[in-house]
Amino acid sequence: MSTPDDVQGRLDEFASAYGRITGQVRRVIVGHTEVTEGVMLCLLTEGHVILEGVPGIGKTLLVRTLAEALDLKFRRIQFTPDLMPADITGTNVIVETEGGRREWEFRPGPLFGNLILADEINRATPKTQSAMLEAMEERSVTVAGTTRPLPEPFFVLATQNPLEMEGTYPLPEAQLDRFSVKLLMTMPERDEISEIVDRTTGRNVPRADPVADGPTLLAMRDLVREVPVASHVRDYASAVVLATHPAGKAAPPMVAKYVRYGAGPRGAQAMILGGKVLALVDGRYNVAFDDVRRMARPALRHRLILNFEAEAETIDPDAVIDDVLKHVAEP
Repeated sequence: MSTPDDVQGRLDEFASAYGRITGQVRRVIVGHTEVTEGVMLCLLTEGHVILEGVPGIGKTLLVRTLAEALDLKFRRIQFTPDLMPADITGTNVIVETEGGRREWEFRPGPLFGNLILADEINRATPKTQSAMLEAMEERSVTVAGTTRPLPEPFFVLATQNPLEMEGTYPLPEAQLDRFSVKLLMTMPERDEISEIVDRTTGRNVPRADPVADGPTLLAMRDLVREVPVASHVRDYASAVVLATHPAGKAAPPMVAKYVRYGAGPRGAQAMILGGKVLALVDGRYNVAFDDVRRMARPALRHRLILNFEAEAETIDPDAVIDDVLKHVAEP
């Protein structure tokens, strides 16, 4: 049985490692504090992220910097309409052995890494998107009837460009639901742009130093899973999810008016798991209502399907989620 001193020691180790990693990220990335926090949350909860933002604001740099700080293998996949599943999973090729015989040999694709950037995932065809999302869900790929496990840790950050919709294949809602959170990467402020220019136009461009490795990250994940959740906090997360369904008795006015379909159980899972990380970062060994509320937007915004009236009135999912949080009372 763990003693209070043991628990406090593990909390201190977690906070120290988290601080080292985010400190290295801040050496390179200017601003985007909430996005960095959201990506770290998913890293520590075995989830995946979908990131929406215009080109050139640091999406690739953020993932590469995390890989450097964690001493993990980074892979970037540029999704295009002609990308095939074998291009990302790998394929079998015929090779000649020293004895002159020919045999099949598996050549792994870029999915065999630790941190995978799926750039503009909505540009690939549904067949390739499905292969990607199968790897995310199963942590393995199947090629020629053989299932091969992917390395651990395995984390996918998929990006979408909100401005460019021609020639894209938007992810269906069932596939979007496989992502733990959706983060919005906005344009930096003027002083942040000036700082970016200063850091990137000089002789010495900052780089992250490795301050943690794969086993450290896996140990942090184990601690996240051990954080207890009180029944009333768990019930609150469930009530928030149920309130997003327009046909439900607890649906607030905005949900009834603007939502076609609400979030499912994975939304509650994402809020609770993310809340556990927030609690540990705050030095607590329990999840609070505020942790669930902080996770509501990133965990639910891609799981709500709005109707045509919402589109006509330019209502976004975040506004609906805020209304849900106002109407759902703490147990």
